[in-house]
Formats: sequence, C-alpha cells, structure tokens
Amino acid sequence: MKKGRELLLSSCRTLKQTPNLAIATTDFQETMQHSDSDSDSSNRYSYNPSLRWNPQLHQYFLKAFGANRFSCISTALTRPSRYSCIRVNTLRSNSDAVIEKLRALVKESSNSSAQSEDDEANPLKECLDADNGPFSKCQIPGLDYVVFVWGSGPHHIDYGNAPPKEVIVSRKCAEAVLRGAQVYVPGVMACSAHVEKGDTVAVSVAVEKQGADGGWGIGMTRGTVLQGSQTDPYYFERNGLCIGQGTAMMSRAGMFRVSEGVGVDMKDRVYELHSFHNVLEGEIFLQNLPSIVAAHALDPQMGERILDMCAAPGGKTTAIAILMKDKGEIIATDRSHNKVLDIQKLAAEMGLSCIKTFKLDALKSVRHRNEMDTSTDLCCINGNNGVTDQVFGSPNLQVERMSSIIAERLKTETLEENGKGEKAHERAYVSKADIRKNMRRMRNGPGRNQCVGGRVDSTKGFSPDSFDRVLLDAPCSALGLRPRLFAGVETIESLRNHAKYQRRMFDQAAQLARPGGVIVYSTCTINPGENEALVRYALDKYKYLSLAPQHPRIGGPGLVGSCEFPDGYVE
Repeated sequence: MKKGRELLLSSCRTLKQTPNLAIATTDFQETMQHSDSDSDSSNRYSYNPSLRWNPQLHQYFLKAFGANRFSCISTALTRPSRYSCIRVNTLRSNSDAVIEKLRALVKESSNSSAQSEDDEANPLKECLDADNGPFSKCQIPGLDYVVFVWGSGPHHIDYGNAPPKEVIVSRKCAEAVLRGAQVYVPGVMACSAHVEKGDTVAVSVAVEKQGADGGWGIGMTRGTVLQGSQTDPYYFERNGLCIGQGTAMMSRAGMFRVSEGVGVDMKDRVYELHSFHNVLEGEIFLQNLPSIVAAHALDPQMGERILDMCAAPGGKTTAIAILMKDKGEIIATDRSHNKVLDIQKLAAEMGLSCIKTFKLDALKSVRHRNEMDTSTDLCCINGNNGVTDQVFGSPNLQVERMSSIIAERLKTETLEENGKGEKAHERAYVSKADIRKNMRRMRNGPGRNQCVGGRVDSTKGFSPDSFDRVLLDAPCSALGLRPRLFAGVETIESLRNHAKYQRRMFDQAAQLARPGGVIVYSTCTINPGENEALVRYALDKYKYLSLAPQHPRIGGPGLVGSCEFPDGYVE
C-alpha cells in the first residue's frame, strides 16, 4: 500500500465568493401590500437585496453554520468584495513596480486633455488624491506578490426629485456591473420610452423568479417598455435593486437594434470597483485571493511534475508555473476544447513555457498500465515525463503551406475557365464551392483551430503515481461566488450529485499522486457536503492519506459533526 501522501483540502470558505445554491432567489418585496413603502424613493432607488432559500436548504445551512453566521453569509453573498486582487507575474515584474506603473497610469490619465466621447474613462483616476492611492501589498507571509486595489461602497446615489428614466438589466449583467463593468447592450432587458443618447438613466436588475410551473424566469422579454408608474407590472420588482445610474450611450431603439457595445456608461455606482481591462497584460492577472491561496498551498517546487486536473481558464495553472519559476512541467487538462485554448492563450500572454495542455475529462485521468493503446497516444510520444511539447511561438507552417496550395488551385481553375488549362485537366477536380470556401479563408484568415495555439491535443490519461503534486479545483455548486443575486437552480439532491461527482474526480487524483506527493482540493462553495464531507471521505477511503498543514492559512476552522436528512441520508 502506498504511504506518505499528503492531502491539502481548502474551501477558503470565508474568502471565496459564491454562485448557484439550491432554490435561493432574491427577495423582491413583490407583494402589492407594500405600496406605501414603495412610494418612498429612498427605498425604491436603493440596493438592498436579500437571498431567500429553499426551506430544506435553509434548515441544512442553519444546522451547519448557526443562525447568526448563516445570516451574515446570506447577506455577504449579495455584495461584491470591497477590493480587487492582483497577482503579479514575478517572472516579469514585482509588486512595487506594478504599483508604480498603476500610479503612473492614473497620473497620465489625469494630465491628458479632454477625452473624446468614445474613450473609456480611467477607472483609477478617482484615487489620485490619496497618499498611497488604493494600492497596498498583501501582508500575508509569502504573498508579497499580491496587490490589493481597494474600492468603496455601498454609496448612496442621488437620483433627483423627479423619477428618472430607467434601464433594467439582466441579473448576470448586474453582477458584472457590481464588480466594476459597464452595461453592455446584450445585458439590457427593458428601457423607459423615449430614452435618447446622453440621457441620465437609473439602472436596476431583473432577477429570476419561480413561476407556477416551477421554472425560473424574469417575466419579461428583451425590449420591454417601462412605464415608470405603479401600474407598470414590473414596477415593484425593481424595489431595492437599483445598482446606480449612468449615461445612455445610445437611444432606446439603438440598444435593442445592435448586438454589441456599451449601452450605459455607469457614472454613479453603488459599489465602486476598478476595472483592469487591457492593463499591464502579461505582468498582472486579476484573481480572487482564495484562488491564489489554493495555488500557493500546493507549494510547487522547481523541476517537479504537477497536474492541474480542471485547469480552465488557467489562473491557478499560471500561478503554479510562476511559483516554480517556469522550471518543471505542469500538465493542465480540461474537457472543453475552447477552455483548453484559453489556458494556452493565458500561458502565452504571461510568457510561460512549462505548461502543457490537453483535452481530457477529469474522470478519465488515470490510464492503467494494462491498458495498451495502439493508436497515436500523445502521452507516449516522447520520454519527457510522458507528454508532448507544445509550441506557442512561431507561425504555423501548415497554414502557410495550405495558402500556397489554395493559390495553385485557384490558378488552375482560372486557366480552365479561360480555355488555357490543357494540363489543368490532369489535376484533381476542385468544385466551385470549394474554391469559394478557400477564397473566404484566404480573405478572412485561418479559422480559430488553424491559428497558432488553436490546436488542442487529446490524451488517454496518465499512469498512476506519475505526478509530484495534483491540484483538483473541482467543479462545484459555486455557492461562494459573489456578488450573487440569484441561486435558484440547485436542490439538495443536486448538491449531493455535485459531491458524488467530486468524489469520483478525487479517486482519480488519489491514484495519480506519487507516494510522498501532495493533493490540494479546493472549491468555491459554502456547501459542507462538497467540502468537509469530501475530506472525511478521502481520509476514510485512503488510509495512506493524511491532512497536511496549509500555508498560508486564511479563514476559520472547518466544520465538524454530521447531518441526517429526512430521507435517512447521513452526511
């Protein structure tokens, strides 16, 4: 029996931020009986959502956390974090240099002449007057490569005396706006009549509600006209769900005619957080602190072979590579082709060469020695720890060769049509449809899968005991992501299914870590069934595993005890 493996399991419960939980929906104060308080604009144009849970889930979490703590968790889930967390690529820069560059960007923006209407305002300029600005280095030992950029809120928004024109956005759009984004056209669901470009509009949220058939929906179609009075069927749903006001960047008709672009430029937000779009690409990466902690807790060492089982979009993968100083080998897998491309793109952007990516279902990660594969298997192509190298740099020679072949075919067809192609008839027939397709390809460039980095390799899995360290950031119910205004798709049964799925993935991870190796398991949920219950399962099933101390350790202790459900299931 293998002995000496260590198991690090981190849910980072007090830090992670949560998505979908079992039948939790936002309390909209939806009854007409509250019309007296609804007439008060200070109540109507406010941001004060609350999560309402399915009764069974409510009782479950009350037992797990206690009434006071669960109440605090439920409230916190509807609010964004007060800070943004930046991970510095220490192979290219350091925290002090990044802070100075961000300050310089702020000064450059403030000293520039008037911006044109289409220019995006610098999100950091408001912090110029502070001595240190919003920037501070993380004081947690070992995390000095992390920079906090502090925001502010909640703010009271002055909407004026007259009822403003309004825009209702989708719940996902609103969650992005609360994190610092603008209102983009696809997120606009409804709008007051006669909104023109340049008008000031209040922005509120349409959150899903459960219908009589048990399904979830927002009860409006995109393009709905808001009447702005209590006779409006959507009037009461907006109470306590205003996220700020901004300037309409196009007319009402334009918002529902085009498919992209900024619909509302947010000027006054309930929460002011900073955007880092296209800022210091390759030097910094915006990442939640718990994700950084999970990668740091793995404690990767130079020269080791490490597996990231559910790696997309690559934040933890690149964090591990940087901690290893890009010396060693990281195998990053995901079952989605496009997500694997995202990992490749991020690795190339950050200049990392030790990351090898593969398309692979995490449940099929182990390939046993008696499973002989006579087909081409990328895990057996070379002796470099059983994987194939991938190149992120030079142009794809096959694409260039294809272009020359297409050009020759087009030349041949032209000769045939002009009656000058005696030798052309000796060539293989090329249909006009193929020619048109090839001409479009030449005009538009190669498709996504033909570009550099567009190729994704598959694998049949890896041999047992073949990795020094394994990171399993498991797909989960995501009940710790914030801000979260809706969580109505989960049930107790679905939460159990998440846990079963995670146990199957952990079974794979336990076989792949070598004796003496380390496994880090992490989630972004508050559900004990996917956290502490998994720890108990791992320690009971794999006697050679033992819990290892986590460094750095942030947050409170794990939960103990058990919970028996009405159907007799014991967790």
